[in-house]
Amino acid sequence: MTSTRFDPGGPLRGTVAPPPDKSISHRAAILAAMADGESAIEGCLDAADTRSTLRAVEQLGAGIEEGEPAAFGGGRRNSRRGSPSGGLDLRIRGVGLREPRGSAEAGRPLEIDVGNAGTLLRILPGWLAGQERGLWVLSGDESISRRPVDRIVEPLSVMGADLSARDGNRLPPLTVGAAPLRGIEYRLPVASAQVKSCLLLAGLLADGATEVVEPAPTRDHTERMLGAMGIAVGVEDLRTVPGVGGPPARRIRIAGPVERLEPVDVTVPGDLSSAAFLIVAALLVPGSEVRIEGVGLNPTRIGLLGILNRMGAALEVEEGLPVAGEPRGAVVARHGPLNATRVPPEEVSLAIDELPLVALAACFAEGETVVRGAGELRHKESDRIAVVVEGLTAIGAEVEAFDDGFAVRGGGGLAGGRLDARGDHRMAMLGAVAGLASGGGVEVRGVEAAAISYPAFETDLQSLLAR
Repeated sequence: MTSTRFDPGGPLRGTVAPPPDKSISHRAAILAAMADGESAIEGCLDAADTRSTLRAVEQLGAGIEEGEPAAFGGGRRNSRRGSPSGGLDLRIRGVGLREPRGSAEAGRPLEIDVGNAGTLLRILPGWLAGQERGLWVLSGDESISRRPVDRIVEPLSVMGADLSARDGNRLPPLTVGAAPLRGIEYRLPVASAQVKSCLLLAGLLADGATEVVEPAPTRDHTERMLGAMGIAVGVEDLRTVPGVGGPPARRIRIAGPVERLEPVDVTVPGDLSSAAFLIVAALLVPGSEVRIEGVGLNPTRIGLLGILNRMGAALEVEEGLPVAGEPRGAVVARHGPLNATRVPPEEVSLAIDELPLVALAACFAEGETVVRGAGELRHKESDRIAVVVEGLTAIGAEVEAFDDGFAVRGGGGLAGGRLDARGDHRMAMLGAVAGLASGGGVEVRGVEAAAISYPAFETDLQSLLAR
């Protein structure tokens, strides 16, 4: 584990394309593996997490070919304008809904190493659980061993799945045995796109309809891709709301069993969750103006922009034409004063991965910023509430932890110091941005964790500082 120092620097200026969207890349690879035929993925994220997913689907029998865009031919894929950086162009030959490899030898499970990829850990079992035969064990690194899986074990078991995990079916390794599934209606106790996606994949193989009711909308990439693959996905906004003025609860429905998934072509947009670090850096470092191009603007992913807008951030959003069903465009961020805000529980699901950055921005905002209803942050790559509070306090912030969120008393900025990323890629990048905006710089321990989602983060950051 290495330490890197990030000192206060000049303004960030220029244009950058962020890495491809991690959530979409994971889902595209898994669904392409489930399809009958060959799918094309343009600009799949090339990072540690997504490499884990590609290895997993290869283990399950999918064929993967990497190539240059020109090698795949066709006018529909000739333009690279506005495409994200650091992407892989792939052709994935699917094994079909009911044909994944199930064991190396009779009675021995197929062991799948998910690395640090929580998305893979929680989505893939939905496909495997409904098979006619097979046995799989999913495990990963030290961080994954602390990521709860009971949130998928419980509903899948109600559907008839054969699952087991350690510590009372709560923690990996997760063993999945093939079993016949039946459709159910399941109300998510906490809004989670990963759990929703897992149940929708299980619903493809289940007898009868599977309905997932989420208390607030979560990222809908799985639903969009399934629709493009020939599956009728019903989506209904419900009248009940989780809080005053919050978005409505939503019911998503799939009728199973499904015979096949059609191959799909996916063009992956830039990842707003990765771009968010450059956006917030521009807001906090005096004199900065940064343009982020080719970034995904899916309505279920832009909660951070709404929060920052409420804080008075100097932001402009330029919407372009959707590509492969996903909205995308450009975001321009400029330095300026910020005001404190409150983030209620009903907003959390639309900005869950970016909430640590809200805490960082709040250090420079006038007043007290409060985030509540974000208990899910305790079950990410790290306990992000604890790590955010510990990390920001160490570099001069006034921040208080709650069971489900935090409060930041802003206005004083950050003095600087030393921040331990605790192996969390988002905390590593947050530390770097904090160093640029601080008074005395920040030494980030474990900055290499950024490669999990944004391998070129330091390079892109330096390119904006060098202009």
